[in-house]
Amino acid sequence: MSTVSDLRVTLEGGERVVPAGTTAGEALEADGRSVVAARVNGELRDLAGVLSDGDVVEPVEVGSPDGRAIMRHSAAHVMAQAVQELFPEARLGIGPPVENGFYYDFDVAEPFTPDDLKRIEKRMREIVKQGQRFSRRPVSDEEARAELAAEPYKLELIGLKGAGPVRDAADGADVEVGGGELTIYDNLDAKSGDLRWKDLCRGPHLPTTRVIPAFKLMRTGGAYWRGSEKNPQLQRIYGTAWESREKQDEYLRMLEEAEKRDHRRLGAELDLFSFPPEIGSGLPVFHPRGGVVRRVMEDYSRRRHEAAGYEFVNTPHITKGDLFEVSGHLGWYKDDIFPPMEVDGGDYYLKPMNCPMHNLVFRARGRSYRELPLRLFEFGSVYRFEKSGVVHGLTRVRGMTQDDAHIYCTKEQMGGELKDLLTFVLDLLRDYGLSEFYLELSTRDDSPKFIGEDADWEEATEALRLAAEESGLDLVADPGGAAFYGPKISVQAKDAIGRTWQLSTIQVDFNQPKRFGLEYQAADGTRRQPVMIHRALFGSIERFFGVLLEHYAGAMPPWLSPVQAVGIPIGDAHVPHLERVAERLRERGIRVEVDASSDRMQKKIRNAQKQKVPYMLLAGDDDVAKDAVSFRYRDGEQRNAVPIDEAVEEIVKAVEARVQI
Repeated sequence: MSTVSDLRVTLEGGERVVPAGTTAGEALEADGRSVVAARVNGELRDLAGVLSDGDVVEPVEVGSPDGRAIMRHSAAHVMAQAVQELFPEARLGIGPPVENGFYYDFDVAEPFTPDDLKRIEKRMREIVKQGQRFSRRPVSDEEARAELAAEPYKLELIGLKGAGPVRDAADGADVEVGGGELTIYDNLDAKSGDLRWKDLCRGPHLPTTRVIPAFKLMRTGGAYWRGSEKNPQLQRIYGTAWESREKQDEYLRMLEEAEKRDHRRLGAELDLFSFPPEIGSGLPVFHPRGGVVRRVMEDYSRRRHEAAGYEFVNTPHITKGDLFEVSGHLGWYKDDIFPPMEVDGGDYYLKPMNCPMHNLVFRARGRSYRELPLRLFEFGSVYRFEKSGVVHGLTRVRGMTQDDAHIYCTKEQMGGELKDLLTFVLDLLRDYGLSEFYLELSTRDDSPKFIGEDADWEEATEALRLAAEESGLDLVADPGGAAFYGPKISVQAKDAIGRTWQLSTIQVDFNQPKRFGLEYQAADGTRRQPVMIHRALFGSIERFFGVLLEHYAGAMPPWLSPVQAVGIPIGDAHVPHLERVAERLRERGIRVEVDASSDRMQKKIRNAQKQKVPYMLLAGDDDVAKDAVSFRYRDGEQRNAVPIDEAVEEIVKAVEARVQI
């Protein structure tokens, strides 16, 4: 029988009656190690949080995405405490969890050294072992300012309270303060309860530091405060933390493999591309062999698009600013656009996207419903003013080529077009050797950055949701991640070592056609507004090139390899025989070379292996006599005395079938 002081709460097993003052941890009977936090009425809370009548309480396990983020956030606090104990002059920046780890920024006189990291990590282990308790404490603005008077960056964050979550531009992480009440987390001694350290933070946190099972400090680097070059540069320490030593070891092994696959290193070793400092950060140039790979990628994509009914267009690299005023990009996207150039008394911009120009192609003449869906496609060069701290090889550049399509259709055609488009995208990605996917549906939130009517957003979002669900792939929600003009589906692809890359995006847009006054004549003679679907299949050629290079560790499948076969003579006398074989292959469209250098045969083989050539064709006296070659494959397997006709057919069939070897 319940009393007046009892509470009714909903747990996984149904409704329960608990005494007033019961915490989330007590209601869940959480051990504080496997279950480290609670979700109360949809919001993450500490286990020590006291429940109210009617609360719906769910456990948050340490190995879940939310549990890992909480653990990593707590590890960031432990690191900051260790830093300030070892470097008392260090002033605190921000310390959020990020994918696979955490970081904290510090204002210090000198950059941290590798020896400093060892000392910090040692002190962290001591703090973890002590089992200090994380304790949440609401404070007023005045109390927070008084307690943190020596922390200028925290004082700045206090001044931003109520402005919404403050986002760090470099890592995309929300900082600790964004709105609502201010809270300080105290680290308390496990035995005496004395204060050991404190930080301004919205939480939640683990019950104690002892619940951090495995962590490691990874590296340091410079980071501008709040991601702006106009602000002071702080020193950032990155770390990783996991729910078990085994999970951390697995992650560290993946990092070792990722280092071997780094596309920047492979690009230099295989002579594919480079980043000349004379040109500028984030602006790659492709060498002849890299150019071959790009051309093959683009040619195959172009053929598939033509077969699917796309029409090719071309648009210029620069435009008057008026175009982006109409589209809304100057208002909503200006920080990502290069500064204007003054020409003929007006501002011209390097285009950051192709869609406004494609709208002008649609609007260039009257359109009939009989033309719809109209699918426009372009390999369009665009330019984004990425911050210098986030530019990374080919996967984050400032100049890129998008395989960009915009489909204009009726509302009645929208659902079918989206389903067909998603199938087309996934099939084409599979042709390039990727096979594991899930989808992310990015929608609007209450942020003022989104334009347009709620009803349009709801209709567009529902159409994308239905298409995504029909694909049969897992669908993950991304609230607030939509473009300013419409919701989108992002195709997330896993590579050979399990990393996830965002590739294709599909967006439904009712706003751009409205802003540009796009119309078509319907069957009943009325003028109607088309639906606009934005679609970038690769994301960009550069990024996709980098992803494939890492996926294959540089060993591209034969159809994408810059050199598909190389002839290796045992002696000079065998060169003419291999030249004749090479000529046969070239007639069938195979990219082949003959190594007639003065190097010994074994070195020629090693050179071909380093260049990751799929097929090596060796020839000696016996091969010449039998009108044959000896096949050596990239994995080291060898077949001797293969007749030339058979050798040519094997290579041609493998290339045409796009086999993966």
